[in-house]
Amino acid sequence: MNRPAPAARTPDRAPDVSAPQTRRPPPPGLWGTVGALLRKELLVELRTLESVPGMSLFALSTFVVFHFALNRGSVEGDLAAGILWVTLLFAAILGVNRLFVADADQGGFDAFLLAPVDRSAMFIAKALTLLVYLVALELVAVPAFGLLLLGAPFGPALPGLIVSLALADIGIAAVGTLVAALAVQTRARDLLGPLLALPLFVPIVIGGARAVSPLLVQAHPAAPALRWLLTLGLYDLLFGLIAYALFDFLLED
Repeated sequence: MNRPAPAARTPDRAPDVSAPQTRRPPPPGLWGTVGALLRKELLVELRTLESVPGMSLFALSTFVVFHFALNRGSVEGDLAAGILWVTLLFAAILGVNRLFVADADQGGFDAFLLAPVDRSAMFIAKALTLLVYLVALELVAVPAFGLLLLGAPFGPALPGLIVSLALADIGIAAVGTLVAALAVQTRARDLLGPLLALPLFVPIVIGGARAVSPLLVQAHPAAPALRWLLTLGLYDLLFGLIAYALFDFLLED
């Protein structure tokens, strides 16, 4: 009986080295990572409204308390500048305390450390996030301050006030980000954060109040003192570089 001949075996083909191979996309650069993190932070805040509304409500409540406690038609000069800066400072601490809570509770730190990205991107993104929070706070608090306590529109004092607030916000954002990252790793983070932040924010309060005080004299408003603006700028540069340098080591620990 004739058996069918076995089928011819197809020889194994050598891999075609000329065929294009899929490659993993390169990791994003520093600013690409910063943009992605900043977008994530702002979207989370828009959905949850955990930080900015609380900061704004605290500032408004404090201004109302000062309005009735002082029992005066208006304030000006050093008193007005002190009330404004102390209120903004304590409202900012509320945002500092919440800055890293979601990352610590939901594993955001571990996920970021496993990603092939620059560690400094988180510091820059968080500092920018806190800076956005402060700007949003001041858009609500400063007009309320003028209405409840100052008793007069800012008028020509507004440009100098914006410059002073901007310089102070940069320092608060840089130092506050470092303090928040340190305090969130501890059990008493709600207590340790303000205790660490307040001494570091004292130069900002002094410089900001001294710079703004001439602007809030209703009779003869003057330009902000240049030396105090330079003091705020020097503080921003010095402590910003220190916070940037220390953040990587703090994140690894």
